[in-house]
Amino acid sequence: MPSRRPKALTALMLSCLALVGATAGACGSARPGETRLVVEIFGDLGYRDLYTRYEQSHPGIKIVEHIVSYDDHHKNLQAHLLGGSGTGDIEAVDGGYMAQFKVMADRFVDFRDHGADPDQWLAWKSQQATGADGRLMGLGADVGGLAMCYRRDLFAQAGLPTERDEVAALWPDWQSYIATGKRFKATAPDGVAWFDSGSNVFNAIIGQAPVGYTEPGNKVVVADNPAVKEAFDLAVEAVQAGESARLATFSQQWNAGFQRGSFATVACPAWMTDTIKQNAPQTSGKWDIATIPGGSGNWGGSFLTVPKQSRHQKQAAELAMFLTAPEQASWIFRTQGHLPSQAALYDDPAVLGHTSPFFNNAPTGQIFTRAAKDLRPQYQGPKDGDIGPLIGLGINRVDNGRQRPEQAWRQVLKDVANATDP
Repeated sequence: MPSRRPKALTALMLSCLALVGATAGACGSARPGETRLVVEIFGDLGYRDLYTRYEQSHPGIKIVEHIVSYDDHHKNLQAHLLGGSGTGDIEAVDGGYMAQFKVMADRFVDFRDHGADPDQWLAWKSQQATGADGRLMGLGADVGGLAMCYRRDLFAQAGLPTERDEVAALWPDWQSYIATGKRFKATAPDGVAWFDSGSNVFNAIIGQAPVGYTEPGNKVVVADNPAVKEAFDLAVEAVQAGESARLATFSQQWNAGFQRGSFATVACPAWMTDTIKQNAPQTSGKWDIATIPGGSGNWGGSFLTVPKQSRHQKQAAELAMFLTAPEQASWIFRTQGHLPSQAALYDDPAVLGHTSPFFNNAPTGQIFTRAAKDLRPQYQGPKDGDIGPLIGLGINRVDNGRQRPEQAWRQVLKDVANATDP
C-alpha cells in the first residue's frame, strides 16, 4: 500500500494549534483543575469544530492539536515510543504505518477496555489496527476510497467529454487513461499537463493490486511482485509521454498547481477533495469526479491511537471514540470530504445522498462509498510506510530527467533493500 501524505498539508507545519479559548499559555501546562489533551496529527483531519463541541460538553477538558509533516510525525512517534516519553495523548497513524506500530501494540491503549466495538468499523480496517494479542490499538478515522478528480473546463477546451459517466468511459483501465492523456495533450491549453505527478499515478495503481509491497508473513516482495513493477512502468510510461506536471505532491508548487490549473486530472482519494478545495477555492464548479481506472482502490486512511504514555488515558480514549463515532464521521464527510470507515454509514442517506457543489454537484456519497465497498484490502507490512516514498522518489527522478527508467528502478530496489534489511 502506498504511503499516504498529509491531507491538506500546510507546508507551514504548525507546531502548536490551541483550540477554543486559546491563550498565550495554551501550548504550555494546563490550568489548575483543567485536563489538557494533546492530539498529534500529520494533516488536517477535520476535527477543529468537533474539539469546540467536545470542550463545551466536557467542562475542564482543553484540547491542543499539533500538526507536523507526514514523515516527521511518524518518525517522532516511533522515537517517542522507543524512548519512553514524548507522545501526545492521542496520536494519528496513517494506514501505511499501522503495521509498523502494531509490532509495539502493547505500548498503546486497548480501546476494547473503553467500550469500543471493533465491528463498528469495516472489518479490514479494524484488522489493520488489531495487534497479535487481539488488542484494538487504533480507531478507524477515515479510508481513502479512490476516484479521479478532473477539470471540466480544461477537458472542454481540449475537446474531451465533460460529463462524468462519459469521462469514466474514457479510461476503463490505466492504459486507456494514459492514451486519453496523449489525446488531451494534443489539443490541451498551453502549459497544462494531464496529471500532477507520476508518483501519484503510481500510488493509485498499486493501491488496486491484490498484493502490494509485502505479502502475509511480512516478506517484502517489491522485487518479486510483478504488480509493483507494472505500476512503476505504467507511471513512467505516462511521464515519458509528457503527461506529468512534475509537481512534488504537497509541495508549495503542487498547491499552486491547483490554483493555476496546471493539470487536468488528479488521482483522488476522498480526503483529496478537501485538499483541492482548500488550495484552490476559486476553482469551485470547474472540477468534477469520475470513477478511477480499474474501478476502485484505496490510498491512505488514518487511525487514532492512545499511547500508554498518556497521563490521561481514559479521557484521551473517550475523545478518540467521540471523534471517530458515526455521527461525527458523517459530519466530517459531509463538510470536509473525509470518507468514514464505519460500514453502517455507507447506507446512511445523509452520507449516500451527499453531493458536492464544489465538484459540480458530483454525488460524492455514491462515488466514494462505492469505491470503498468494491476495494480489495491489501495486506500491510511493517515497512510499507518506508517503501512507498522510496518508489515515489524513483519515479520523480525519471519525471525530472535525472535518471532513465531502468536506472531509477535499479536504485529503487537497492533503496528498498537497504530500508528493509533487518
